[in-house]
Amino acid sequence: MTREALQATVPVGVRMTARRYVQATVAVAALGTVWCVAYLGFGIGAEVVAYIFVPISTALATAAVHGLIRRENPAARRFWRAAFYSLSSITVGYTWMAVDMFAHADEVRTRSMTPPAAAFAVLGFLIAIWALARVPVVVAAGGIERWRMVLDRVIAFLGCSAALWYLGLAPMLSAREPWSRQAMVLVGLALIVAVGAATKVSYIAGGPVDRVAIRFIAAAGGVPAGVDAVLAVQYGYLATVPAQAIVMPLAPVLITLGVAAQSRVDHGPPREPARVGVLLPYLALILVDVPLIAVAFGAPLRWPVRVVLIAAVVVTALVMVRQYLAYRENARLLRNKRVQEERLQYEVSHDGLTGLANRALFRERLATVLESGSPASVLLIDLDDFKAVNDLLGHGVGDRLLVSVARLLQAEVGDRGLPARVGGDEFAVVLTEAGAGAIELAERLVAALSHPISEHRLLVQASIGIAVSGPEVTLDSILRDADVAMYEAKQQGKAGFVRYVDGMGEPVLAHMQLGGELRRALDNDEFRVVYQPIVRLDGRRVIGVEALVRWHHPTRGVVGPGEFIPAAERTGLIVPLGRLVLRETCRQAAAWLAEFGPDALKEAGLNVSARQLHDPDFVDDVSAVLAESGLPCERLVLEVTESAVLRGQQVSRALYALDSMGIRLALDDFGTGESSLSLLRAFPAAIVKLDKSFVDGIEIDDGQPAAADARKAVARAVIQLAHALGLDTVAEGIESPEQVAALRELGYTLGQGFHLAEPMSADEISRLLAAQQDQDRFPVRGKAVP
Repeated sequence: MTREALQATVPVGVRMTARRYVQATVAVAALGTVWCVAYLGFGIGAEVVAYIFVPISTALATAAVHGLIRRENPAARRFWRAAFYSLSSITVGYTWMAVDMFAHADEVRTRSMTPPAAAFAVLGFLIAIWALARVPVVVAAGGIERWRMVLDRVIAFLGCSAALWYLGLAPMLSAREPWSRQAMVLVGLALIVAVGAATKVSYIAGGPVDRVAIRFIAAAGGVPAGVDAVLAVQYGYLATVPAQAIVMPLAPVLITLGVAAQSRVDHGPPREPARVGVLLPYLALILVDVPLIAVAFGAPLRWPVRVVLIAAVVVTALVMVRQYLAYRENARLLRNKRVQEERLQYEVSHDGLTGLANRALFRERLATVLESGSPASVLLIDLDDFKAVNDLLGHGVGDRLLVSVARLLQAEVGDRGLPARVGGDEFAVVLTEAGAGAIELAERLVAALSHPISEHRLLVQASIGIAVSGPEVTLDSILRDADVAMYEAKQQGKAGFVRYVDGMGEPVLAHMQLGGELRRALDNDEFRVVYQPIVRLDGRRVIGVEALVRWHHPTRGVVGPGEFIPAAERTGLIVPLGRLVLRETCRQAAAWLAEFGPDALKEAGLNVSARQLHDPDFVDDVSAVLAESGLPCERLVLEVTESAVLRGQQVSRALYALDSMGIRLALDDFGTGESSLSLLRAFPAAIVKLDKSFVDGIEIDDGQPAAADARKAVARAVIQLAHALGLDTVAEGIESPEQVAALRELGYTLGQGFHLAEPMSADEISRLLAAQQDQDRFPVRGKAVP
């Protein structure tokens, strides 16, 4: 910023006031210089005139500080108010001295400063020292750092003071014509002010009191005092004239320059913070060595020098303490840095929840073992149905369960390997031993997980895949083999372990390829909906249909649902596939309703998976399809398995929402789950479908009444319970007329199965309904449909 621009940012009144005082004090100093030259060179005037320049210039500096006080903020005002009191006291002292000198003009050459005048001057310097001590400095963050700063300031102060003592005050004491004690005390106090200000300014990074202003204060104490000391040593009493007329008036000039600097920083753009406390301690060490070097080269060892030697010893001791503190601080910083690095390294390589190794560390350790040629076994552990824990009990409970599983792994693995968490509910272990050790570990893990764990006493099971390193195994291949084995363990019923063998991955690969083909089949419209009739057992009349899906593969022909539905569930394609079946079923049921009337077909049902019920848009999709097709809600039946009903709050909310719409819900495969009876009260079911496993063998009569009753027990219990709760029942999987007779005897009125009718196309159902309608119009004795 240019000088003109800087001046433009400062209010005119402030700028003019500071400038006037600077000009006035410079004018006094210049006038004193002119008078001193005239007096010493030409004998013009009286010597007593020399004593009027100091009080005039200090009075002007006092006025300048007083004008600054009114515009300062409170923090800076405290310092400048103290400076005002200091200058006022010094002005009184030197005014008293000037009056006294004029009163004793004939003794001016030999007369000293009177005690009252000296007392006022000393008081002013003491106030200045106190004000400098109170100037705010950079506050250290910690205890050691605070002590380091204190030591630096003490070292700087003692070192500089020792040098000024040796070079300034000590020579004055031994001069041929020594000045008065009052004068030397004032020179010493001025030097202390200079050293204190210089020390202080080295630790002011920014704040209410400007650094440049403090520098001018330091110069105001140091420059005149240093020049006075030199003049006193060289010229004795004769030096008092230039000291009073030229040298000492420089101090007020420097003070007013400090006032101007403070005005600029208060009303102009802020200065950039400076680095503080860096060079002064080193400079102090150099200065304190100057007297020692002089003594080494032959300077007399008198008592002033001994004072410097003592100061040097003290400074050296403080430097040692300071270095010790710096050593401790550096050691602490290095220790903290090492701890932070270790913590960061741990966080990078470990799981934040369980504390186990993460996937990256697991792969790194496994790669190291494989590269060394040592035998290695990998166990891949996936918790079965862990999602149900999060859905039913919340993620907090799920997290604590994961932590409990991690602790169990650590306890079982011990020092023989590395357990890791490699996914949400997926863990892994690498063992540096043969496959037998891996199998033993898997057996222990399965046994341990057969008991409740965690603080909530939850029972969780796991499927474990084991892969053992071979001659040409790679990191990716052994992990792939363990994953294939784990998938095979899930296919075998979960809660167990499987060791990988050659060829095991082919079915898994085929299953993955099947998922890709399903996506293509959906895009190419290769799925067809067929319908299995639900009939009355007494007259074989069709009262409803269950929609089933078939895949018309372009090369393999018709593919049954048992082959592709699990792949659709695993890949998530069951959601768009179910939407397709829902839309086609509702459209076709509405068409039959329009063609054959409301009495021809009472309901059309289809199966709904848990994956569909977890879809938050499922209820809206059902509502939209019903509105689009025009099918009444009560004509639609959604069949849900018991396992799907127990899959969490989202499923429960969806089922109750569907029930509130008037859609009828059927509990499919009833009797095969673990909570069938309780479900009938908690689940809003309208229909119970007896599973085929309870129909098989129900017709056998081997002449043993007890055995026959046992085969019918479940079917009898289901029909009685359904009647008690007001639910309709449908028997599934009927394959013979004997089964029909047995079921009718138990009270069943509706059924479906290959004996009654196989799944058929929509056109075949239409012909069946048409024939049934014709029979109603023209009944033929002994004829049944189908």
